[in-house]
Amino acid sequence: MKRSAFLQLAALLCLATTTYAADAWKPEPGFISLYNGKDLTGWGYRDKELKPAETFDGKVNASDERYTAKGEALTVNPFAEGKGPKLRQLYTTKEFPKNFILKLEFRAAVNADSGIFLRKPQLQCRDYLVAGPYKELKKYKAQDWNVIEVVVKDNVAHCTCNGEVLEAALKLPPTGPIGLEADRGQMEYRRIQIKELP
Repeated sequence: MKRSAFLQLAALLCLATTTYAADAWKPEPGFISLYNGKDLTGWGYRDKELKPAETFDGKVNASDERYTAKGEALTVNPFAEGKGPKLRQLYTTKEFPKNFILKLEFRAAVNADSGIFLRKPQLQCRDYLVAGPYKELKKYKAQDWNVIEVVVKDNVAHCTCNGEVLEAALKLPPTGPIGLEADRGQMEYRRIQIKELP
């Protein structure tokens, strides 16, 4: 086999393996995925009162390109002048009034700043060791995938990153969507899954 043909075959195998790995992930038992790994179906922008304003079902990019579906990761893109407001929030079209467990993985670029909206209140999700506010985390992995877990019971959220407590008792309103903030730098979110509790 010629070297060029071998390299092409190797590249195809690598791509197939990567695609399979992304497609192979499934939500844990009892959980549903909030991101389908293909497009922004189930997500959209809301107005100040959190009423649906614009949905992105079947679209790979939000209307201002701040959010993009890139395979396994829902990516928050850096702000580009002239493409809408600097601060943006992308919300699920569904609301979650019941107790729930939310799990997701995130990867932050250096000094990236984002957040996770829980009904409406925000849990800061950033390059923690540089951007804070949780600079003392021991298990945070810079520029790598980290796990956020949020357990909501009776409108109070217990939030952890890689098992370390971020917020022990974040008060939430009775219902609302899940959201992701676009502020500074690139953030990636994947394996976004939720389980509603009885």
